Amino acid sequence: YRVPVSLVRPVVAVESAFRSNAVSHAGALGLMQLMPDTAADLGVKDAFDPEQNVMGGTRYLAFLLKHFKDDELAVAAYNAGPGRVAREGRIPDIPETQAYVESVLGLPKAYEGILP
Repeated sequence: YRVPVSLVRPVVAVESAFRSNAVSHAGALGLMQLMPDTAADLGVKDAFDPEQNVMGGTRYLAFLLKHFKDDELAVAAYNAGPGRVAREGRIPDIPETQAYVESVLGLPKAYEGILP
């Protein structure tokens, strides 16, 4: 899907801490914390299967990147939902989303020179 690993890896780290069996308080599942309806829309049959989850989550992230044409807005939309980000035209004033964007986009810098 042409999404850099340097963006996918931090999303997985922040979403699930690399735990394939993670379930959020909102019901998001697996490594990239896909909501059941989103997973189904992406063709993910088993959200706890690491390969299916990462492929589905990466496909969704690619869609958001193409739609928003901005890494920060795409990552914010991954967390807060594309509708909210589109309505506001910026990172929503939601502390969780603001911290999420900062964490996800800050991790590649933290890993520079450490990971292949």
